[in-house]
Amino acid sequence: PYYVDLNQNLFLQASLHSSDQNLIVFVDTCVASPDPSDFRTTTYELIRRGCVKDPTYSSHSSPRSSVARFSFNAFSFAKQYPSVYLQCELVVCRYRDYSSRCYQGCVSRLKRNSGS
Repeated sequence: PYYVDLNQNLFLQASLHSSDQNLIVFVDTCVASPDPSDFRTTTYELIRRGCVKDPTYSSHSSPRSSVARFSFNAFSFAKQYPSVYLQCELVVCRYRDYSSRCYQGCVSRLKRNSGS
């Protein structure tokens, strides 16, 4: 566990460990929950499909493309939940593959197949 005060800035970093130097990391989704085994019922979205949902969420520059850095303010679900758990989904893409998910940024809705 990591103990913080309410509204304290939390800084996180995700690193990709690979010998391939042409890979980048993109933070796609981060969701918080008071239940470590349920990220669907009672949740709080920080970022979803690259779209920032929490006004305190901020991405930060990194010395390497294989490292994603971001921060947000600590928050509380209510007094009944003493802990908050975070689950993040990251995407790994080829550097300069501008058609990849990493370069699309915020995707507000899913695209449909033209046949459906």
